[in-house]
Amino acid sequence: MGTNTFHLLLAEADARGYHITYRDRLAVKIGKNGINRGIITEEGMNRALLAMQSFKNMADQHNVSKIYAFGTSALRNASNSNDIVQRIEAVTGIKANIISGDLEAEYIYLGVKSALGLGEENSLIIDIGGGSVEFIIGNNHQIHWKKSFEIGAQRLLEKFQQHDPITTEELHALDDYFKDNLTLLFDALKRLPTHTMVGSSGTFDTLSDIFCAEHDIHKPVEEVETPLTIEGFYDIYHKILTMDRAQRLQIPGMVEMRVDMIVVACCLIRYLLEHHTFNRIRVSTYSLKEGVLASMIDESTMTFK
Repeated sequence: MGTNTFHLLLAEADARGYHITYRDRLAVKIGKNGINRGIITEEGMNRALLAMQSFKNMADQHNVSKIYAFGTSALRNASNSNDIVQRIEAVTGIKANIISGDLEAEYIYLGVKSALGLGEENSLIIDIGGGSVEFIIGNNHQIHWKKSFEIGAQRLLEKFQQHDPITTEELHALDDYFKDNLTLLFDALKRLPTHTMVGSSGTFDTLSDIFCAEHDIHKPVEEVETPLTIEGFYDIYHKILTMDRAQRLQIPGMVEMRVDMIVVACCLIRYLLEHHTFNRIRVSTYSLKEGVLASMIDESTMTFK
């Protein structure tokens, strides 16, 4: 249950491990108009209830025996989060767990690791959510450093972008904000040599979709790693910087649920590329939800814990 998007993942465990049987996502936007005030608005709460009821109906149709629900940044920081959790359980019977940013980062790492061969060298894994951004430095064997920053795209959008297209002054304000708030990340990057950026789902999925559309690249629906280059990112970034919402929506590969936040999210990616040397970008379609699933499967018995 993310700040911007709610995701549904249905999977079945068997002797070979598990296979995913169904996916869905809904643009719920529970953080809208309340994320920087530490509340979920009544409108956001109603959208959350409708989404969870829709997901429960789908789970019932698939005869799902166990349901796990996880809330992230908007819910963990909302003063009325307990009320929302109680209402979700009352309406759907689903008991939601609100997880810490640290655990969210760990799940994201597990999801990305299950999709990509991270290898021996460290990568910087980035998951840009609506409420928080998780940064994980690690390789295929372990996490060396991780931290969740409450600087997600919905927060940045409401705090900094008052004009569309975004203004030069707003871009400078964003850069100043990143400089002030990402000191711990850049300290970690100095200690832990890292030259590969791995984008996890969300914004990076959309950037990859746009990149593929521009270069006539066909990617299978269930592909776990999708194409994006640093040069390709900058091409997209410079293009969307001059566009308003209606123009961005016309870009092949753009989806409506990301059209509002993609500008500030790209500003963050651009800032990182400008302030640390990365040689390439990789995009993992797997993220938190796949990491949760991986953590639930006991590899020795291939059964749910």
